[in-house]
Amino acid sequence: QVQLVESGGGLVQAGESLRLSCAVSGRTSSNFAMAWFRQPPGLDREFVAAIPWSSRTARYSNSAVGRFTLWRDNAKNTVYLQMNGLNPGDTAVYYCNAGPIDSDYEPPPYDYWGQGTQVTVSS
Repeated sequence: QVQLVESGGGLVQAGESLRLSCAVSGRTSSNFAMAWFRQPPGLDREFVAAIPWSSRTARYSNSAVGRFTLWRDNAKNTVYLQMNGLNPGDTAVYYCNAGPIDSDYEPPPYDYWGQGTQVTVSS
């Protein structure tokens, strides 16, 4: 059974940074993509960033590009989302999302979700 465990959320002030982590266990496929989504208060869940397990090329939403960086450590089965220049608009529950894909890249969402971690940015 695939499990995703997120960590790194918290309360920060505008302009500060946070790093989220997502550790994967039970992965059965070598071609396993991972992504982050977020759900702001009262809004729908939205895509933030994604990266295939076999590639170093990450993809970002327009709101994340230039501020967020996604990378993975295959030895630790973990992906990291570095978030810089946070603003109150980034306040949301952040969800790790992962699953097997059949090609080098397929857009998320994937099969499995983490429990979510709260990120709150004060002005």
